[in-house]
Amino acid sequence: MNLDLSPEDRAFRDEIRSFVAENLSPATKRRVLEGLTVTKADSQDWQTILHDHGYGAPSWPLENGGTGWSSIRNYIFEDVLITGGAPGTNVFGTKLVGPVILAYGSDAQKAHYLPRILAGEDWWCQGYSEPNAGSDLASLKTKAERQGDTYRVNGIKTWTTDAQHADMIFCLVRTSSKGKRQKGISFLLIDMKSPGVTLRPIITIDGGDEINEVRFDDVVVPVENRVGEENKGWTYAKLLLSHERLMIADVPRSKRLLAQLKTIAGREQSGGRPLIEDVHFADRLAALEIELTALEFTTLRFIAATDAGDEPGPLVSLLKIRGSEVQQAITEATLEALGPHALPYTPEALIDGWNEDPIGPDYAAPVSPRYFNARKISIYSGSNEIQKNIMAKHLLGL
Repeated sequence: MNLDLSPEDRAFRDEIRSFVAENLSPATKRRVLEGLTVTKADSQDWQTILHDHGYGAPSWPLENGGTGWSSIRNYIFEDVLITGGAPGTNVFGTKLVGPVILAYGSDAQKAHYLPRILAGEDWWCQGYSEPNAGSDLASLKTKAERQGDTYRVNGIKTWTTDAQHADMIFCLVRTSSKGKRQKGISFLLIDMKSPGVTLRPIITIDGGDEINEVRFDDVVVPVENRVGEENKGWTYAKLLLSHERLMIADVPRSKRLLAQLKTIAGREQSGGRPLIEDVHFADRLAALEIELTALEFTTLRFIAATDAGDEPGPLVSLLKIRGSEVQQAITEATLEALGPHALPYTPEALIDGWNEDPIGPDYAAPVSPRYFNARKISIYSGSNEIQKNIMAKHLLGL
């Protein structure tokens, strides 16, 4: 899949490829590309390398430690890193709460938190969803009661990704019950080590523990940890969600997964020949690549429109829907390509250096857990059904 880039952008892409080749640990790259467990230390080490080279948060303003690149160069940068086997970093810090602090935070918050996010010193998680407030986020009930210079926070957040690693959590909390539900929400930054914060892992169908329940029992939070004005957190949350929506299609990751599928199809046999030579499976691969290419160019159109000053609006929900459908289709095709080799699931085989004899081919271990884990993609960040309703209401007037 090749983007139609200008000569300058192609040179930039080559520059980033050279950077990755020179700085990414071969062991980390292998773990990422083989689907083995990537640790928090792997991600933090990579964030440190990025920061040391001025790439800690490329999309931030230049004066705050960003790069000053265009949006297309930010996209090229991310595409090269992800397809090249770089581990993910803490996007909750660099891409979500960071831009909110930049836009609405106090000078003290900017001075304290932004350098720590850039350097990977603070690992963030997002406290939005609650047991009865998922897609209908405005119905959240976690309450923050003002007591002088502090808030006392009580409630539960759920499906909190990476909370087990987090130092900080940014939360939407209810500070008023008057008027419209959206009008009584504030945006707080909470230290995960605060007394009264407890964590319970939620084990997913693939055996993973990356999502969690976070409970707040009389947690004391300084008022200085509130971003912006009281009861205006919904406004700040919308900015954060706009950043999340533009990256939600996750095209580079799908490109990496598609490349892995082609490798597997070249190794697995069907009728005494590589599966990739089977006309029906080859057609399926071609269809997946066409869908992914169309999604990539649609994403780039949104990026270009944003650069031109246009708001993507409700149509950006399309990226969430198609992005999740494409990822799920690729993981499903990969599972089927392995056939019976995908049936056994040994979680220990995902740990680098596991010494037992592998069950099936050595590339089979991550396929079934990845397939099961990908079922959640069409649910998180607003389910696909909710995204369709948004487009129906705001674009079609239904």
